[in-house]
Amino acid sequence: MRCLMILALAATTAGCAATGSGPADPPAGERTSYNNGRSLDQALAGYVAGDKVSCLPQTRTPQSDSYGQTVVYRVGRNLLYRNDMGPGCEGLGRGDIMIASTPIGRFCRGDIVQLIDRTSRFPTGSCAFGDFIPYRKAK
Repeated sequence: MRCLMILALAATTAGCAATGSGPADPPAGERTSYNNGRSLDQALAGYVAGDKVSCLPQTRTPQSDSYGQTVVYRVGRNLLYRNDMGPGCEGLGRGDIMIASTPIGRFCRGDIVQLIDRTSRFPTGSCAFGDFIPYRKAK
């Protein structure tokens, strides 16, 4: 049985609509309204990157924030995973909602993600997960 997982990109912005017509894929450090007002560099500050892995360990749906086409999953207080999504996920920068289904209960490189407009709930695109890069809190 396929498990359907809906990932809201930022819980604090669940009621916000996409605004403006800015760039579809902002630079990595640019702020968007779907990352708590922080840049990707700020989100990863104090963390050290590890070796990439093919799948995100899945015990529960982690909190996530988007930075252009990059998604950062907060798995625990000291562990983040970064995923640079493939082409077609430009809507993440607008705050679109990701919907992914997985038959094995975890997300893996190559799994397809559908994007849905936060306001209209119409599909806006699809793309695939890239590698997951773990970031651990620096000691």
